[in-house]
Amino acid sequence: MTGNMTSRVPDLDIDPFDPAFLEDPFAAHPRLRDAGAVMFLPAIGCFAMARHAQVQDALKDFATFVSGRGVGLADFLKETPWRPPSLLLEADPPMHDRTRGLMNRVASLSSLRTVMPEWQAKADALAAQLVGRGAFDAVPALAEAFPLSVFPDLIGLRQDGRENLIPYATVAFNAFGPRNALLAETMEAARNATEWVAQSCRREMLLDGGWGMKVFEAADRGECTHDEAERLVRSFLTAGVDTTVNGIATLVHAFAAFPEEWQRLRAAPGLVKKAVEESLRWGGPVQTFFRTTSRDVAIAGHDIPEGAKVLLFLAAANRDPRKWTDPDRFDITRQTSGHVGFGFGIHQCLGQMVARMEAEAVANALLKHVSEIRPAGPLRRRLNNTLHAVGELPIELLPA
Repeated sequence: MTGNMTSRVPDLDIDPFDPAFLEDPFAAHPRLRDAGAVMFLPAIGCFAMARHAQVQDALKDFATFVSGRGVGLADFLKETPWRPPSLLLEADPPMHDRTRGLMNRVASLSSLRTVMPEWQAKADALAAQLVGRGAFDAVPALAEAFPLSVFPDLIGLRQDGRENLIPYATVAFNAFGPRNALLAETMEAARNATEWVAQSCRREMLLDGGWGMKVFEAADRGECTHDEAERLVRSFLTAGVDTTVNGIATLVHAFAAFPEEWQRLRAAPGLVKKAVEESLRWGGPVQTFFRTTSRDVAIAGHDIPEGAKVLLFLAAANRDPRKWTDPDRFDITRQTSGHVGFGFGIHQCLGQMVARMEAEAVANALLKHVSEIRPAGPLRRRLNNTLHAVGELPIELLPA
């Protein structure tokens, strides 16, 4: 990522946290990509990259583009985080390697395969309830209802208060942006949810057999401290629901917007996994993350100094025409290898297998019961500083 001849990074007059931008970031992504391989955004005082090659390279180069100083706009060397930093997302090696290794053993593929038949049965039952009922909002009825019916049991959470997971995660993802009105409003609204999550991460609140208790059992073996175990369980609760809710909503929206792709999937159900990956590339549920440079670095002939914040536009990278043909089209047969919807490199999303399997369960259930997914009104966005969140998704499911 270095070069011999360097020049000043061009400025671009875009505020990525302006409400109009958050409402429709894809409208501004071409300007970001066309401005160059790297740019400076005076509105937020940081550098940015939006092309696939540079975004992916930065995510892979964890030694230069570090996460330990925060993956949001705030620099943890200069500002106090709103809550103790994540030991995964906001950590660098060697700390990250130790905690990630522990969590990979807990969140194993084998444990997910064990629960998948139950998840599929719950998805089938939910789809059967929704089909043929007329117009309904797919966000609460499907995209929220399904993850909340399976994920808390996986972690081993108590039954009461599970509805707090979504407002808490909303705050967490808003906190990666500036301290704007959006963050202030959601922090106030989620005050009780934040306290519930803090309590739910404690050992005495977790059920035996769940992933949460398995983290504490790892602490008993000396793989981490018990204080670290609480923060690691919090990582599950922060990223395990709201991102999946929006991923499922995005997948359903894609099929409503591209009905020919739904019929293509009905004709070839074996494409479910590819359809889920394409929805992650096309829909951009997670739009952005920041890194901080650990040294002076030259990107495509432009200088970025040490200690600079760099905003990585993941969703813009995933629709880069330099990487994909006709990138604005949702195409379930597309080769999506290399998309950065879950990040890339050592900080790639821990819960990506959970998100994929939940989305696949929903897609398989809809295939079993639904012939058409029809829009029943305009989609409404729920503004978030990091997520391209779906607030309302009116649809109608016609029976198969």
